Amino acid sequence: MEIDNELRTILDPAKTALLVWDVQNMLVNRIFNPDQFLANTRNVLASAKANKVPVIFSKITPLSGPFESPVRNYFFRKRQFQVNQVPNGLDLTIEPTEGDIVMPKNTASIFIGTNFEMLLRNAGITTILFTGIATEFGVESSARDASNRGFFPVILTDAVSSYDQEAHYRSLANMKNLAILLKSEEIISLWE
Repeated sequence: MEIDNELRTILDPAKTALLVWDVQNMLVNRIFNPDQFLANTRNVLASAKANKVPVIFSKITPLSGPFESPVRNYFFRKRQFQVNQVPNGLDLTIEPTEGDIVMPKNTASIFIGTNFEMLLRNAGITTILFTGIATEFGVESSARDASNRGFFPVILTDAVSSYDQEAHYRSLANMKNLAILLKSEEIISLWE
């Protein structure tokens, strides 16, 4: 893909943040392409670091007992999803490094119940690069919210994944009209 000048402006590292969405052991263990996904995500992280792009990791942080959403519990059970199925299931698979932000969250949107938007606005960020799991849940929800709030959502199509391959591809098709879709090598090449 040839990247035009307008897109170069949108993807300026000084105005961009990388969101690593829910790359936690319990999810990585279930996706259809873990090796490719992790390799691409690590490559993008390295490029972001080299270009001084802020990195923010989201982390599923369940609420205790009666405070957890019954809706969320229902759908986790329906998908046979349990945190304790994987040792250290809530741990991040890729370790954040100094300067990275780890943002606990309780919903499928990074904007609900967090200070994410405030952090971005304070730093003059206008573009959010998305990597992570699951494409059709939190990635798509957060990309839609980003667009609605005036941020450019950029989905790195080979650095997002799901346990449901068909849903992953349907979600990418859904997002083609509300987000910029790029491969990880395209953003890395742009920043070189």
